[in-house]
Amino acid sequence: MARVYNFSAGPAVLPEEVLKEAADEMLDYRGCGMSVMEMSHRSKVYDTIIKEAEADLRTLMKIPDNYKVMFLQGGASLQFAAVPMNLMKNRKAGYILTGQWSKKAFAEAKIFGEAVELASSADKTFSYIPDCSDLPITDDMDYVYICENNTIYGTKFKQLPNTKGKLLVADQSSCFLSEPVDVTKYGVIYAGVQKNVGPAGVVVAIVRDDLITDDVLEGTPTMVKWKTQADADSLYNTPPCYGIYICGKVFKWLLKTGGLEERKKINEEKAKILYDYLDESKLFKGTVEKESRSLMNVPFITGDDELDAKFIKEAKQAGFENLKGHRTVGGMRASIYNAMPVEGVKKLVEFMKDFEFKNS
Repeated sequence: MARVYNFSAGPAVLPEEVLKEAADEMLDYRGCGMSVMEMSHRSKVYDTIIKEAEADLRTLMKIPDNYKVMFLQGGASLQFAAVPMNLMKNRKAGYILTGQWSKKAFAEAKIFGEAVELASSADKTFSYIPDCSDLPITDDMDYVYICENNTIYGTKFKQLPNTKGKLLVADQSSCFLSEPVDVTKYGVIYAGVQKNVGPAGVVVAIVRDDLITDDVLEGTPTMVKWKTQADADSLYNTPPCYGIYICGKVFKWLLKTGGLEERKKINEEKAKILYDYLDESKLFKGTVEKESRSLMNVPFITGDDELDAKFIKEAKQAGFENLKGHRTVGGMRASIYNAMPVEGVKKLVEFMKDFEFKNS
């Protein structure tokens, strides 16, 4: 059976080249006589895999030496608690609410201290990024938190908030490695890898050295302390070995295909094809304000629930999978992550044009 075009928001499409390579190595990884799935995380062979993955990620993102890279478990959702537990010295932090995931992180932070809503786009169903140039940040706030790209609502911070000297913490799950970033502008970046980088089960956390200490909130579990994993080079307990191995392959694929500068150009090209069509279509329309549009997640609607359902059904029959929008938003959503080829987006637009012609 031919591979479909998978527009899932996550777990999501992976580079075919990476999948083929992993398939070739499934039973015997480079002559060691076993699969990476079966390998001890304490073995020399695996040690090379995880160290290479980290080195390649550092090269890709130009991560400075004073930042630790950790491969963690528990999904990005566990970091909703880990962030306040590790950083809330004054028990106060500012949150910018731009969708489902920042709302959940905000609710979690309230368990540990005073979480303050600095700005929100809830008034228009999170269809834009609020102005963050002059936020009501107070001196006693430990950090400012954002979800940088909003998978469900299809928005992205094009400009980082003015944190007035406070630490910036960013959940980058759905835009991680989609374009270059200046790591030094953040205290913490973390990302669940199942959108742009690998299989579900791994979270990458990039944390500045001075933020990794034993001075955490009382009652913080050993496994939630960043210092636990940082001191052990992500090997305090058995890590998600196979997931990290696949991430490492994706890092190599990104390096080989021009790095993040080139990836940004390709991602912009893909997004332009889809947004240009949505802007001219009489049937379909995007749901996000233009200046806040994500390169990764593109929600759109016809304005008619029955027609939306018909489109999703016919698209699936034509080999376009997972175009149904998130249950909180409805409509459709095309997630066009790094591994989605330009051709996939062009084919989708062709199909949409044909559907519009037949249904107008």
